[in-house]
Amino acid sequence: MATTSEKYRINALAKDLNIKSKDIITILDGAGYTGRTHMAVLDEEELSIIFETVTQQNPVDITAFFKEYDDKKKAKKEEERRKLEEARAAAEAEKRRKKEAAGIKPAAPQKKRSRDEVRVVDTRGTSNVDLSRYDENVLKYDSVVSDKTTNVQKIKKKNKYAEPQKGKKMPDKNQKQKPQQKPKPVQLKITVPDTITVTELASRMKTAAAEVIKKLMAMGMMVSVNESVDYDTAYLVADEFGIKVEKEVVVTLEDRLFDETADAEEKLKPRAPVIVVMGHVDHGKTSLLDAIRHTNVTAGEAGGITQHIGAYRVAVGDRDVTFLDTPGHAAFTAMRARGANLTDIAVLVVAADDGIMPQTVEAINHAKAAGVSIIVAINKIDRPGADPERVKTELTKYDLVPEEWGGDTICVPVSAIRGDGIKELLDMIILSADMLELKANPERPAKGVVIEARLDKGRGAVATLLVQNGTLHNGDIIIAGTAVGRVRVMTDDKGKKLSAAGPSVPVEIMGLSEVPEAGDMFNAVADERLARELAEQRRGKKKEEEQSGTKVSLDDLFSQIESGVKNLNIIIKSDVQGSAEAVKSSLEKLSNDEVKVNVLHAVAGGITESDVMLASASNAIIIGFNVRPDKNTLDIAAREKVEIRTYRIIYECIEEIEAALKGMLAPQYKETVIGRAEVRNAIHVPSVGTIAGSYVQDGKVARNALVRVIRDSVVISEDKIASLKRFKDDAKEVLQGFECGIGLEKFNDIKVGDVLEAYVMEEIAR
Repeated sequence: MATTSEKYRINALAKDLNIKSKDIITILDGAGYTGRTHMAVLDEEELSIIFETVTQQNPVDITAFFKEYDDKKKAKKEEERRKLEEARAAAEAEKRRKKEAAGIKPAAPQKKRSRDEVRVVDTRGTSNVDLSRYDENVLKYDSVVSDKTTNVQKIKKKNKYAEPQKGKKMPDKNQKQKPQQKPKPVQLKITVPDTITVTELASRMKTAAAEVIKKLMAMGMMVSVNESVDYDTAYLVADEFGIKVEKEVVVTLEDRLFDETADAEEKLKPRAPVIVVMGHVDHGKTSLLDAIRHTNVTAGEAGGITQHIGAYRVAVGDRDVTFLDTPGHAAFTAMRARGANLTDIAVLVVAADDGIMPQTVEAINHAKAAGVSIIVAINKIDRPGADPERVKTELTKYDLVPEEWGGDTICVPVSAIRGDGIKELLDMIILSADMLELKANPERPAKGVVIEARLDKGRGAVATLLVQNGTLHNGDIIIAGTAVGRVRVMTDDKGKKLSAAGPSVPVEIMGLSEVPEAGDMFNAVADERLARELAEQRRGKKKEEEQSGTKVSLDDLFSQIESGVKNLNIIIKSDVQGSAEAVKSSLEKLSNDEVKVNVLHAVAGGITESDVMLASASNAIIIGFNVRPDKNTLDIAAREKVEIRTYRIIYECIEEIEAALKGMLAPQYKETVIGRAEVRNAIHVPSVGTIAGSYVQDGKVARNALVRVIRDSVVISEDKIASLKRFKDDAKEVLQGFECGIGLEKFNDIKVGDVLEAYVMEEIAR
């Protein structure tokens, strides 16, 4: 497309497009641009209309384009071959003609002799035979004389005045020298990625961008210099210029360091399941973990076990199970926020005497958001008043239907104190793991996730890792987030030093350069230099992300929907449970074809840090109804870039989110007075109206400002400035202490002594 700096006339464009000028004038008439002649200059909008119409009327047959392209190429090659043969024939004919004119007969073909054949010279018919002519050594080394005294070869100087030898011609000074042959042009080769801008393509082709656009127009594509084309289009355009194109392969540091090839089926081996235990406080999570750990160790180890790290392995028969000891949901959510699919199964602990509590609901929503299987352990069945059936009934409200009631949720009654049901719970975990068919390849470099990390005064950076695939060896170089280092020491959950750790094995390591974050993925790599370069690159990227902030917000929700956002995740906190359910029900009804409103969590209670972490992990917004977050929660929300909106009237909440979904969230404005001017003279101008000859008393008067006309402290009109002049010149603004002429758009009854108050409406962030 032509830029605004180019002057395109209708007749010139018609010539380029191979159509008539009157056809273009007809197109413009149809679009409302009448009165154009064949010499009229087109603006950018008119060019766009013409290009779009011509493109629609003249669709390009790409098959015919390729066929025509191939035919032209073949015809061009045939024409070049024919011309070359004609030139050769003409050269041979000219050579023969010159020989005939000089009386030189064509040389008879001589019989070829072998190297060992003896040359016989007949000297009987004459007494003067110059034998030196037949001395091959003389013929071959005619110009070299051997100096026997020094045994050094010297080059004999030729006498420029000597007579020429027979059969040789002296060079003719008047004869023109043959022109030197020009070097053959080198084939230009370029590399092109999957997409490339027209400007960049032209730069690589060493061609003007306008020429590239013309070729694209001929192919039926109307693009500007800043638009992108795909590889196939770039290939065709470059081929038109005789340029060879190769696909540009972009290799990132991750591609060079990490082997992301899929594992062959025969190399996959079964791995242990990874379990996380969740539930309401005081419902027996820690007691259940202790019971599992002590029940499944040998007698010699009982009572003497010290858990060194936040994860451990338990033997269930001939199988191993890995349990993660994650305090609360913060670590669990933080890991999921970084994309670490850490666990396979979540064990939800519910007290049989308490039933479903707020943190239980929170745990259910966390597990569902993470997409992991849920097994419910109904604990404290030994307590008076325990009612497992009531717990099962309450679970159905959250789409967890027990198996015995026809659902797919496993519920196991247990007692962490007495040890009842522990074996059955472990059997159910093994059964669920078998259904998931968990496998990994131990024969590749290790890959996994950081469970927790800390800075130890004596040992430096210490990190607990869970190997998810491959095998981690002592001495391996690893990169975890922005931390790089070599595994110096590796221990298991019992403090035993290890030389290698396979899939689903948790280990504690030392040797990293800095403390990584929980949830960071780690990889074992071969090149430490590249690993450090990647870590530096990640630091820069992390800094940019922190500055940009890409979390969803209601203000820019509509633009995000257009760019691909399909779900609006919401967390609802209210003063009472009834209000939370009402808000949830109302908001879910706002879902439409473009976006689904997904309420992750709706309970009574204040907005807490846990809510912010869940919102951060799920890219959600928090809706508070009659509740407010505290200062600490607000600080965390600001750091995590999570939006919190609080309401007191339910309809305001519903209307605002509905408006955001439709892209109609009205911006808020505030008025800012920028200056005042006193009218000292009212000048009537024919066909224009009254111009206020004014003196700016304070601030400034700007051309784009709004104006209030104030007379005797009463606002008598509000209007816009139509003209602003200093003497006879137009002005954008006039500052305090200067005189100016102000014309208003509508109000014309200006009197001397009126005050014109200039103000602007500024949009403020909602």
